[in-house]
Amino acid sequence: MPDIASQQPPGTGRPVPPPPAAPSNREDLRAVMAARRDLGPDYEDALVDSFLDKLDVEIAARVRNEVAAHLARQPPGNQPKQKDSAVGIAIGSLALGIPLTGIAVGNAGLAGLLLSWGGIVAVNLAYALGRRRER
Repeated sequence: MPDIASQQPPGTGRPVPPPPAAPSNREDLRAVMAARRDLGPDYEDALVDSFLDKLDVEIAARVRNEVAAHLARQPPGNQPKQKDSAVGIAIGSLALGIPLTGIAVGNAGLAGLLLSWGGIVAVNLAYALGRRRER
């Protein structure tokens, strides 16, 4: 049985026609039936396998054409968006803010609290401004 995956085109996105010399499925099936009559039932499995291999190749080519046509019709703006890391920054800031608050208040009082949360706000602000420039 031929390996259909090896018959796929490189990632060009262009449709690939079915094999050019392949006769229609109806003619193939008639030929298989005639060969079965000539050769007898001993060769039936080999004839059926051969016919199914040809069908597999043709179906794979049709599927590739349909997928390529579908991808060609999609506008370029429908690309999947990358995950936004803003949620991670916010959660990380809160997770670090809790112990930093305890340490800062325990060691420096209100000044330590303002300094620690001022640093957290500065990091988040720098991240937000950097994301804004990328857009």
